[in-house]
Amino acid sequence: MSEYSIEKTKKYTLKLRELVLTLPPCCTDFFRGIELTTGIMTRYGYAVDLKTFFTYLLGTDICEGLESMRQIDYAVLEKIDSVCIECYLEYVSLYQPDEDSDELVINGERAKARKLSAIRALFKYLYKKERIKNNAPALVDTPKLHEKPIIRLEPDEMEKLLETVENGDGLTEKQRIYHQTNAIRDTAIITLFLGTGMRISELVGIDLDDLNFMSNEVRITRKGGNEEQIVFGSEVRQALLRYMLYREGMIAAEGHENALFLSLQKKRMSVRSVEVLVKKYARIAAPLKKISPHKLRSTYGTMLYRETGDIYLVADVLGHKDVNTTRKHYAAMSEDRRRLAAEVVKLRGENEPEDDPLPPHLDQGDE
Repeated sequence: MSEYSIEKTKKYTLKLRELVLTLPPCCTDFFRGIELTTGIMTRYGYAVDLKTFFTYLLGTDICEGLESMRQIDYAVLEKIDSVCIECYLEYVSLYQPDEDSDELVINGERAKARKLSAIRALFKYLYKKERIKNNAPALVDTPKLHEKPIIRLEPDEMEKLLETVENGDGLTEKQRIYHQTNAIRDTAIITLFLGTGMRISELVGIDLDDLNFMSNEVRITRKGGNEEQIVFGSEVRQALLRYMLYREGMIAAEGHENALFLSLQKKRMSVRSVEVLVKKYARIAAPLKKISPHKLRSTYGTMLYRETGDIYLVADVLGHKDVNTTRKHYAAMSEDRRRLAAEVVKLRGENEPEDDPLPPHLDQGDE
């Protein structure tokens, strides 16, 4: 596990432990029980969503007389039915999470599906362990998820993006000052995204000793904590080698000595800083598209599928555990291949006329 992954695990483990202390006691057993089968980010996400659910529950008749989430016990959970959970999902469509703030939070279908997933996981565990006899969330339908159009860069936009990163054309005067310092680093980052399709969390977690230029491989930590070696091509190799020459002359801040990509503060770049970096250049190269690091990942997946037509290869390279996830994202590309297939098989060989006229009895001419 990389230094970044270790620090990330430590950070969110402590945050999870602190958060669990505010939740009903049953949640302590739940998070202990799923520790071996889930990642820390999944468990932390569950905790955040469960806190929202139990906060809502305190304001209902089910928790009448209770003043704290810590007072919610198994008897209270037994009172929860499917209608209660459906009311909760309607509530989180638009709600005020903090009484001291006027800010309202909007949750769409995906956010509500995620919140329902957390409740289902808790009740499923408690039901399995025979702590409760009622598994109400299992009776609630998952919110219908509408497919979003996949936004990706076309080849000419990819080229323009790389040129923008390299020469800084279109940047403001203030941005140009920083660009002179970061151009080589930023080029390496954008090239790595476009040339491998890795996730942003995988990129910021790369350490210096994860790179192997003998085999053109980089070791990354996938979602779930699995380490994997991915291969990069000559263009990525060239961009990384240029950055490595620059990186060798940098003195990293304490605790960040092994990080590959460093910020101006000489610390490991954060997910947020890389997101800002990508959007800054993408606004210039593709102003009509909202490009993020994930969109660069989609761009790579699209290009790879166009070139190979192998959905299993795309799934493997992108690190998708289920090929159906890949197929869902790149199914639209199959239409192009079906149109190509329609012209592959020739029925008349080379003698097929370009415009075969209609038979006389069908060719009635203009009315």
